Amino acid sequence: MIGYRYRLAALAVAIGTTVAPAALASEGGFPLDRFPVEKLTEQTALQNGAKLFVNYCLNCHGASSMRYNRLADIGLTEDQVKKNLMFTGDKVGDPMKIAFRSTEAKEWFGALPPDLSVIARARSSESGSGSDWLYTYLRSYYRDATRATGWNNALFENVGMPHVLWELQGPARGATIEEIKAVSDESGKAHGFTKTVVTFDSRGVRSEKTEKIDGGHPHTGREIKLGKPEGGKLAAASFDSEVADLVAFITYVSDPTAKTRTRLGVWVLMFLGVFTVVAWWLNREYWKDVK
Repeated sequence: MIGYRYRLAALAVAIGTTVAPAALASEGGFPLDRFPVEKLTEQTALQNGAKLFVNYCLNCHGASSMRYNRLADIGLTEDQVKKNLMFTGDKVGDPMKIAFRSTEAKEWFGALPPDLSVIARARSSESGSGSDWLYTYLRSYYRDATRATGWNNALFENVGMPHVLWELQGPARGATIEEIKAVSDESGKAHGFTKTVVTFDSRGVRSEKTEKIDGGHPHTGREIKLGKPEGGKLAAASFDSEVADLVAFITYVSDPTAKTRTRLGVWVLMFLGVFTVVAWWLNREYWKDVK
């Protein structure tokens, strides 16, 4: 488990920056990576995700619709929950709330960090599931020295949340943003295109170059290419697996009865199938002598 001192450090990094409202998120067409859904049925993955959640997320984000005693559903005993996961509650029946007061959060961040109880549902869209969005978001940070936190995100541009998993993924990562625009004169008539390339090196130092595109009919738009993370405690594959575990737990929190409901649904469908056959047979017997 990450120590209390690290959790305070993560909180200190976040202080002084405003949490941007979800409605202002600009995905800019950044593609979503597919979350490995098999994690949702792996008990070890959910347990590891719970550990990551309380160490990296519960500092600022609560999950007030989830109670600690529900973690028994993923195979954790009450003793394990008390010793390893309870930093903000006194009883296992308490909800998973943040450690500081909401008034303090508003003063520090300018807004209350969103509760994560149903974030996996809220982020679902035609582009992918909420789990896909979270899995991509947590792996898409890059260095940006122009931001108060020193970080930016390819999926959620100018997000107020810092990269709390930077020690695991790496403190250094660059990005290149390429944007092609149509150039118009004062009358609004297009007469060419320009390409602007903004580059952030691994330390977040920004450089920009704009050039005119002569000839052809290029597609206008914006594309972000992320560099390779450097200096992390985990290899890329291991980091992706850790993030997948965390997202699996957040997805479970948004609907902790999903597994039970799915299992009951199978039995209900089997019952309806048998009932249909019996109803059809009774109907035939009742009406066989009627002409």
